[in-house]
Amino acid sequence: MASPIKPGGTQARSALPLLDTDVLQSFVAIAETGSFTRAAQQVFRTPSALSMQIKRLEEMLGKSLFVRGARRVALTPEGELLLGYGRRLLRLNEETVAQFLAPALEGRVRFGTPDDVGTRILPDVLAQFARSHPAVEVDVTMGASLVLLSRLDEGELDLILVTADGDGELAGRGEAVHSEPLVWTCREGGAASQRTPIPLALANHGCVWRKTALSALDRAGLPYRIAYTSEHCAGQEAAMLADLAVAPFPASLVRPPLRRVGMEIGLPPLGDYQVRLIRRAACGPACDALAGHVTNRFMAGGRH
Repeated sequence: MASPIKPGGTQARSALPLLDTDVLQSFVAIAETGSFTRAAQQVFRTPSALSMQIKRLEEMLGKSLFVRGARRVALTPEGELLLGYGRRLLRLNEETVAQFLAPALEGRVRFGTPDDVGTRILPDVLAQFARSHPAVEVDVTMGASLVLLSRLDEGELDLILVTADGDGELAGRGEAVHSEPLVWTCREGGAASQRTPIPLALANHGCVWRKTALSALDRAGLPYRIAYTSEHCAGQEAAMLADLAVAPFPASLVRPPLRRVGMEIGLPPLGDYQVRLIRRAACGPACDALAGHVTNRFMAGGRH
């Protein structure tokens, strides 16, 4: 029988195979955990079942996706490429199903976040949430974590993201959705890190970055002076770019011409900080839906 003819006279190509979302979930879990065993626990399958899924996926794509080490598996260049596509496909699948199965939501959610966190995730989160729940209005407030917590407790906000350390006022509130190192940062080739006492660019009182940095310097007995204070992390960044100060900064935000400094110039380690998601009690289904989008954004992005 003759091959089907497309309009215009060209023959139809053979259909490409379709990616299975269950297999993509397993692949993304392995990539993010670096382990077949840990990934198996996340997706409720056995490690051997995941191995078979990945073998069939590699055969279908004709590419090796993982380099298997003694303690950890790593992505090949082709695996890194697939990870980006896989995350987007899974998010799109979730949005599509939610559009048809989730009840229509209406109302308003008052959402608060520090600027350093909000500027990283809000564009994606708000765009996806608007597609899934177009009738919900989202009011965004940016501010310091302790101020946002006070406004939540007073009923002025429904949902907030805050930065926290392991033992502060915010440590036991809500759920941890992200964790990453806090590092000393300065301008590449600059002189600020060589000055004594060391000049610091810090956020306002109450910021966990400020508290962590000053506590670490005090424990190490290192002299410092607070040269610049800013409500927003953009102010700290400006002081560093001008080579006027050193600042505690999230590792994910350190980009050229900024660089990390530390032990090589005698600065103490700062450890990790958390981003915590806190909801007002009985804030409603629209708030819960937005909280889900925020959590998924951090899970999909891994470490920023």
